[in-house]
Amino acid sequence: MLFVARVTRAAEGNRGGGCTAVMVTNPVHGLPFLPGSSFTDSTKTAFHRSQTLGYRNGYAVVRRPTVGIGGDRLHYNQLSQAELDELANKAPVLTYGPPRQPPPAEFVPAHVAFDKKVLKFSAYFQEDVPISMEEHYRIRQVNIYYYLEDDSMSIIEPVVENSGIPQGKLVKRQRLAKNDVGDHYHWKDLNRAINITIYGKTFRIVDCDRFTQEFLESQGIELNPPEKMALDPYTELRREPVRKYITPSDFDQLKQFLTFDKQVLRFYAIWDDTDSLFGECRHYIIHYYLMDDTVEIREVHERNNGRDPFPLLMNRQRMPKILVENAKNFPQCVLEISDQEVLEWYTAKDFIVGKPLTILGRTFFIYDCDPFTRQYYRDKFGMPDLPRIDVSKQEPPPIKQELPPYNGYGLIEDSAQNCFALIPKPPRKDIIKMLVNDNKVLRYLAALESPIPEDKDRRFVFSYFLATDMISIFEPPVRNSGIIGGKFLGRTKVVKPFSPVDNPVYYGPGDFFIGAVIEVFGHRFIILDTDEYVLKYMESNASQYSPEALASIQNRIQKQDVPAPESESKQATEEPTAQNLEEPNAQNLEEPKAQNLEEPKAQDLEILIDTIQMHLKDHSCKDNLREAFQIYDKEDSGYVDKETFFKVCDTLNVPVDDSLIKELIRMCTHGGGKINYYNFVRAFSN
Repeated sequence: MLFVARVTRAAEGNRGGGCTAVMVTNPVHGLPFLPGSSFTDSTKTAFHRSQTLGYRNGYAVVRRPTVGIGGDRLHYNQLSQAELDELANKAPVLTYGPPRQPPPAEFVPAHVAFDKKVLKFSAYFQEDVPISMEEHYRIRQVNIYYYLEDDSMSIIEPVVENSGIPQGKLVKRQRLAKNDVGDHYHWKDLNRAINITIYGKTFRIVDCDRFTQEFLESQGIELNPPEKMALDPYTELRREPVRKYITPSDFDQLKQFLTFDKQVLRFYAIWDDTDSLFGECRHYIIHYYLMDDTVEIREVHERNNGRDPFPLLMNRQRMPKILVENAKNFPQCVLEISDQEVLEWYTAKDFIVGKPLTILGRTFFIYDCDPFTRQYYRDKFGMPDLPRIDVSKQEPPPIKQELPPYNGYGLIEDSAQNCFALIPKPPRKDIIKMLVNDNKVLRYLAALESPIPEDKDRRFVFSYFLATDMISIFEPPVRNSGIIGGKFLGRTKVVKPFSPVDNPVYYGPGDFFIGAVIEVFGHRFIILDTDEYVLKYMESNASQYSPEALASIQNRIQKQDVPAPESESKQATEEPTAQNLEEPNAQNLEEPKAQNLEEPKAQDLEILIDTIQMHLKDHSCKDNLREAFQIYDKEDSGYVDKETFFKVCDTLNVPVDDSLIKELIRMCTHGGGKINYYNFVRAFSN
């Protein structure tokens, strides 16, 4: 038991007084709870605090302690149910100032709040029929719609098939007046089991939908119980069971018409006429009308098929399946076929998916039908499934385009263009390669390898054009040799021997080196020498050449460094050298010329000089030409280098492009790239 303390308050006037303890008793032995008067209870051994946290189903739960320190049970005040209800219903009291009014609710217009909310009522009205003996009045069922957004109404009568009465919208959407004063109908005026008069007609409202019921009840309107919809007596009369005949009769066509009206079997078929000339595979739709066993064939047109858009291939008619024997000569194109000429007509069981069907001489293959047709065959003939048959023709595999064998004329790239297009186009060129290697020509001196003795002394100049990988061969003319020199081979690509015809391999820069054997259209050539530009090109592009090619160039350089005996030097003047393979004019690379392959003879030089003097006797530069060359010839040796020579000729407008002048320059050129200008100037003096 806990200790009890009584506290008395001071008088109301003594506002500063405190609290006075009247009596405090010890709960154990009744002594005052003062120092020296309290004793420890030896029976208490547990002085821990009670656990206030626990776990239930994995969640932490706060527990109220029931015992205190030492195991004494705690007594706490509990409120009664009435006090708890009072606290729950007690309104809070503001401490400062009067309570503030809440802000007014946001205004929402009616056309927004009631948008697309419509009340629907089921009703009917009675219409008199004075001119009929079978009926005196008619019940017409309608639906009344009330639009909450603008309080308008509309009356719509459901359309009944073959009724013969104009039905549909009886009253279009508008606000309807309910009296002569000008008041309009409101949704509060509508209820079940009431009559409303609109434009002189009295409508009886019998029921409403669920949304209308919930809306009216939410607005505090008590709805009347629903009524049954009145039925039209004439319509009910026609719904009586059909009279049964006592005696059996044939199949009634009227019953077939009424039973299968607007029931059509649809089949998808093709007519494959590809075996005939200009024939094709065309698609059709076959309609079978169950009401009168007639057949109709419609064409399926595709876009841009080039055919006139006729909708029907065969008009709707009955199709004979088996004719009588003497009906083969019946004029079907003039007269209609009757039952006397036909033994059997086409029926629904003859149209089966996956089987051919011959109509008017054409064989149609039915490959599919619509879902209604499948359901009809399942119910009527017990065919559970009519799978669709794939009639789309598979595209043949693309034929690999193979080039015809190479005939040996021209380049294979040019010949192949005739197989790619009706109007051949030139093959595409490597523009970057042509721009980088423009005007870069590798020249080689070669000899013809031939068993004929006359061909042993023939020399040829090979020109390899890096821009197009083409080769041209030029044979310098030699007097009294009996062989006409000049162009031996025009620019073209040369195929390596034993390379495949369909994928030829052409000669490249790496195949040309001193000692290499080049076979050109059955002729074998041996490379004897190169010009200085080839040496520089091979040095800068050593990766393109084989070790054998680099070794041959190295041996040539070593031979140039070693001084040759007098007899060999004399013989070298008779043989063409690598220095003479370069053209006299560096700007003209259209046709390579073999220069100074033989020391010019005095007789030929004099003849050429006389010819040039007659050809250029009126040239204006003949007086100053010698003085211009002597300015650059400090040693007065009679020779100048090629660069100086062409510079002077360009200054004095000397026609170095003339064929005679080119030949004169070639005959005046000596070893080391020097030109004898004394003999050259003689051609311009009288």
